[in-house]
This record gives sequence, C-alpha cells and structure tokens, in this order.
Amino acid sequence: MWALSIGALVIISITHWVYRWRNPRCINGKLPPGSMGLPLLGETLHFFSPNTSSDIPPFIKKRTKRHGSIFKTSLVGRPVVISTDPDFNYFIFQQEGHLFQSWYPDTFTEIFGRQNVGSLHGFMYKYLKNMVLNLFGPESLKRMLPEVEQAANGKLQHWSSQDMVELKEATARMIFDLTAKKLISYDQNNSSENLRENFVAFIQGLISFPLNIPGTAYHKCLQGRKRAMTMLKNLLQERRANPRKQQSDFFDYVLEELQKEGTILTEAITLDLMFVLLFASFETTSLAITLTVKLLGEHPLVLKELTEEHERILKNREHAYSGITWKEYKSMTFTFQVIHETVRLANIVPGIFRKSLRDIQFKGYTIPAGWAIMVCPPAVHLNPAKYEDPLAFNPWRWEGIELNGGSKHFMAFGGGMRFCVVTEFTKVQMAVFLHCLVKKYRWNAIGGGNIVRTPGLQFPNGFQVQIMEKAIEEKEKA
Repeated sequence: MWALSIGALVIISITHWVYRWRNPRCINGKLPPGSMGLPLLGETLHFFSPNTSSDIPPFIKKRTKRHGSIFKTSLVGRPVVISTDPDFNYFIFQQEGHLFQSWYPDTFTEIFGRQNVGSLHGFMYKYLKNMVLNLFGPESLKRMLPEVEQAANGKLQHWSSQDMVELKEATARMIFDLTAKKLISYDQNNSSENLRENFVAFIQGLISFPLNIPGTAYHKCLQGRKRAMTMLKNLLQERRANPRKQQSDFFDYVLEELQKEGTILTEAITLDLMFVLLFASFETTSLAITLTVKLLGEHPLVLKELTEEHERILKNREHAYSGITWKEYKSMTFTFQVIHETVRLANIVPGIFRKSLRDIQFKGYTIPAGWAIMVCPPAVHLNPAKYEDPLAFNPWRWEGIELNGGSKHFMAFGGGMRFCVVTEFTKVQMAVFLHCLVKKYRWNAIGGGNIVRTPGLQFPNGFQVQIMEKAIEEKEKA
C-alpha cells in the first residue's frame, strides 16, 4: 500500500514537473509562443543540427513560420526567447546595460573563459574595449597596413607555385600568424610548440553537444583551450621575467597595465582576452575571405568591377611599386560593398545572446527577468521584405549606403555598445587581400565549396583553388 502511494506521488511529481517545464509561468503578462521541448534537453539537438543551405537555419525558419518573429524555446537547459524581429533586435542593442546585458550559455563561458570580454559588463567591458582599440584602432591600423599587404603578397606568391590550395585553411594560417605576431610576437618558426594547432582542436569541437567525456568533440575542444591557455600563460610569464624596453606588441601593453598601481586588470582577464582575440581574428576573417573568393569566381561581373577599382588605384599611384596607403584603402568603395554583401550572406555570427535584467514587455509579449534572448542575424540579413532576392550575391545593393555601425537590418558585426571593436581590422585584412589578389592573380576553383552551417559556425567544406599569376598566364597565351 505504502509502495503504491509513494509510486503515485512520484508519478504525480514528475508529471507536474514536466508540465511546468513545458508551460513556464509568466506572472506579468503573456510569454511569446513556442515549445520548450523535452525536459532539461529542450530543443538543443534540433538547434545544433548542421545543414548545407545558405538560407535561414531550418530550426529558426520552421519556428518563425509557426510562431512568428519572436518565440520561446529551451537550449541546454535554459529558457530562451529567439528574436528575428528587427525592431526588437534594435531595441535590445540600444538598451544594453539598462534592460539587457550580454550573456552566453555556461558551455560557451566554459569554452571562452569566465573572464572573457563577452561576459564582462559596465566599466570593465569599456576598459577592455579601449585596450583593444589601442591595438586595432585607426591609427594603429594605418601603421599595420604594410605588414598586412606584405603577408598577403607573400602568401599569394607561395600559393601560386602550388598545384592547389585549400583556401580556408591557408588564409586562416596567414591571418593567425599576423595576429599572433601583433598580439604576442609569436612566431611558429621560433617556437617549440604549435599554438595554432591547439586552436584548431578547439574550433573543431566548439559547436558540439556539451558532453565533457573523453572522446567527445566537446572534450577535445576544452583540451585544446587548456593547452592554448597554458602556452599563453607561459609566454606571459616569460615576458614578465624579461621585460622589453619599448612596447612592440599587445603583451607589452597589457603587462604595463598589470603593473600599474590599483589596476583592475588581472592575469586571468588578460589571458582570456588574448585567447578570444586570437580566435575571433583568424577564424571569422578567414571564413569571410574564403567565401568572398568563392563568390567572386561565381560572379564574373562583380569580379570585373572589383578588378577595375583596384587597377584604378594602381594607375593613380605616384610610385607604381609603393604600398597601399590609408587614403587608397578608404577609397575602395566597391570593395567595401563586396565585403558587406559577403558577410551579410555568410552570417558568421548567427546568434547574439543577451539576458533580460527585468520583465520586458514588447509587442504584447513579456520576457521575464533572467531569461536569455538570442538575436538571430541570419533572419534579418535574409529577410525578403528588406533585401530583394536575399540569397543572391549582389554588392550593388550597398551602393551609396554608409555603414559605420550596426542597424536594424545589418548586424554582421553586432550592434549597440558591443559593436565589434575589431571590425575595421577585419575589413583591412579583407580589402588588402582582395587588392593583392585581383591586381596580379587569377584562380580556378578545383573542388568542394559546400557551406556547412551550424548555429555557431559556418565553414567551406574543402574549397580548393589553383592560383596563377596573370603575367604568366598572359605570356603563355601570347
């Protein structure tokens, strides 16, 4: 009898818990529509499912069609409101620090570090943002232009001597070497350990189910981070033991900050910042460059206009063999149109997370305090109501449009006070690479090129090219 009573209570308790999970309470209004999925698991498996479509992710598209532009779900055990609504997205960015704050799931903070710049708020975030701008601000980028151009020319010359190049991997290596040099004076040729290999291991498991068991992708990801962080810590300690007389990289700058009396900077924050900057700079930019080259090869009219723009720059140059100037870079109008169109289609940042600091009412719905919110840029960038034929690669759609920050309809680099501080560095690398490429080289796509997408990363699957010098090709034709 007692056993039956206890069993009945257990069943009733579980049933009630499942019901409360699937029907969360909202005291001050009405929750957005949607499904919370399975208990604890939610809709996580559907969310993480990869696909090869260039369109809005099926998870988002299916639920938007069913529930509208704002809907609720549950991911990795957390209630989340997903927004594809341009007005709500803009409202979220504008109310950063007041009604919303930056937030990422525990699995992401475990991966990127609990002291990473994306998880910090208020004065600490602004302090780190200003530190980064010291390296990647306009004045620093002006001085960096010759190094970026030299790196691009050197790699293109090397690749032209090879039968084929896997472009995503090759450009990632090029950008990582340059960024690591500027940040920490790291040179693989003079190091006993390969820092980039640890980042590659990290990236391969970055978007995976968060199961930290040996053999899983997530475990390999955490191990890659651990090894990379150990290397960065050793480099920091080595630099502390042998300080330089003059600043030559970002490590020197942060070491000076760490030694100031009353500094709020810590070693943990410094190392997490280095880690995030290294990851973000080479992974996202190399993807954008690869997609640009792929799209240019598929759209000869775009390539023709791009080439003509850079030929005009060379023609107007006082000294034919001088390097790119900041004025020339800023004059690359069509190049920037190509870049903006590429990142619109690429949706390199397919989800931007925030957390509500108090109950929020919007368009008849209530988002309770403490709930997570995911802004979905792909749904904004591929919205046919804003972009005619949204899946088409059409750089001319940006003609005459000034883009100095995020907007309701373009958030490839974020928006509001958290607009990406390395945006200009990304554009410099892309523009300079394209300048070096189209002025001197032709290329043929050899194989691959499918774009595999997950909610956190997109990457070309085996996009290989053969790069040839124009002068050699023209000589052979003659």
